[in-house]
Amino acid sequence: MAGGAYLVIALFFGLSGGVVGKLKGSSFWLWFLIAGVIPVFGLLAAVVYRFDSDEPRRQCPRCGRVVMLHDALCTGCGNELDWVDADERLAVER
Repeated sequence: MAGGAYLVIALFFGLSGGVVGKLKGSSFWLWFLIAGVIPVFGLLAAVVYRFDSDEPRRQCPRCGRVVMLHDALCTGCGNELDWVDADERLAVER
């Protein structure tokens, strides 16, 4: 019976961690696993994790896809991206 109670607690912490992670722009399944395996601390980690939507972005010069500033390769065309100047940053609103 105690094992069943832990599974229910882990499931609900996993769901809440996944929802918080998804709202912050990250992967639902990643935070579901983290918060489910380590129930209390996993949920706290999801809450204090940064917002991915607040990260600076830039546009690929070859295909025009908007990618994260720290990406070295474009996820659309595979073009190798150089380090950008401040004027190339984009503020993408979500």
